[in-house]
Amino acid sequence: MSMPPDEVTREEAVSYVNADALSIGLFVFVDLPWFRHPFAFDRFKIKTEGQIAQLRELGVARFRFDPARSDTAASPSRGAPEPVQPTTADVGAASEPEPEPDDEARQRRRARHAARRMRMARVERAFLQSGRTVREANRNLIARPTESLAALNEVLGEMASALLSAPEITIHAMADRIGGEETYSHELNTAVMSLLLARQLEVPEVQMPLLGLGAMLHDIGLAEIPDRVVKKREALTHAEAELRKLHCEYGVKRGHQIGLPPAVLAVIGQHHEAWDGSGYPKGASADRIHPLARVVALVNEYDNLCNPVDVMRALTPYEALSILFTQRRNRFEGRVLQALVRQLGVYPPGTVVALSDDRLGMVVSVNSKAPLRPGVMLYQPEMPKDEAGLLNLSQVPEINIAKAMRPGDLPREVHDYLSPRTRIAYFFDTEVDIETDCSNPQEAA
Repeated sequence: MSMPPDEVTREEAVSYVNADALSIGLFVFVDLPWFRHPFAFDRFKIKTEGQIAQLRELGVARFRFDPARSDTAASPSRGAPEPVQPTTADVGAASEPEPEPDDEARQRRRARHAARRMRMARVERAFLQSGRTVREANRNLIARPTESLAALNEVLGEMASALLSAPEITIHAMADRIGGEETYSHELNTAVMSLLLARQLEVPEVQMPLLGLGAMLHDIGLAEIPDRVVKKREALTHAEAELRKLHCEYGVKRGHQIGLPPAVLAVIGQHHEAWDGSGYPKGASADRIHPLARVVALVNEYDNLCNPVDVMRALTPYEALSILFTQRRNRFEGRVLQALVRQLGVYPPGTVVALSDDRLGMVVSVNSKAPLRPGVMLYQPEMPKDEAGLLNLSQVPEINIAKAMRPGDLPREVHDYLSPRTRIAYFFDTEVDIETDCSNPQEAA
């Protein structure tokens, strides 16, 4: 089935550049399966000559690139073809019979599902690759610090570049099905969310990699604490809690040993300090806390509320954000907390909701430009789960979220269909073209 002309996506209207015309500053797409290229993302801005060399070694004759997100133009003198724009002839199938109206609607819906599955597959690949890199680097951080830090910095550099170059960002809740609990990584989750917040706060570009590395390594001192304390599911005794608090100091010591920059050490040492002075290890407050540590402290707290050691004590994203804003707001810098709410919206990805038209669904994505109008995957028992409709509330202003719901309060059939996440992990997409599949029950049928 051919995609109708109105379904041409922004990605299809990019330009092409020959491999020998690649240059630093071009935002390129690597149209290969993730296991056939060495990059954490399949789209990024070229930052080094080494990346150019790796791209040319792939044996691809030409690459798609996005002029709008590039710092430089491809040089015509080196063989870059003119931009290729799709035409109706390219995307239409003139020989196909004229579809009936109902068939046409079904075709559009299928095309949207296919496009969304492709987008999510790209996001999931990037998430899984980044998670593998983080786990491997953390395992080898002491034995091979130079190699491990280089791997982490490469992932963080690509993330920061993607975030800074994109006009809009969509945040997705990663499904448990793509790797289960093993996929969840507190370090990766904290780094992704910290970089997203930094984008909101307009943190200088030069500080983004430092923030990301600090977030990625903020808990390295836990390696010095016994597992019986770190992985204990029950409440810690006073002695155990005091022992666990030492991980900040142990982490700074370990960071000095592997030569981490001062800003990264500050994040490691201060990620449990509080704006009101009630934190640890030194009870620092307000401006005595490094600006990057203020960001990581908030993200760390949010992730710990959503993803505690004992999953039975986990809060929903909505509950976690509500507690931070209503009960713990004095512990965090006001503008940082406000940025988190702006970034995630009142109903963060992963929240199960009831809509004003009585339908149920789960928030699966948030657009940075419309955080209060997220994308909701609907409960539609008449359709297979992998074809469930997506309601983009930014496109249907007459429908609102009535309330958030706890997964445990859902009827069994609704819970099984929506499959609320056991662990909440976030990743982002720089392509923002999610369309509403169904704005009313009749269209959803």
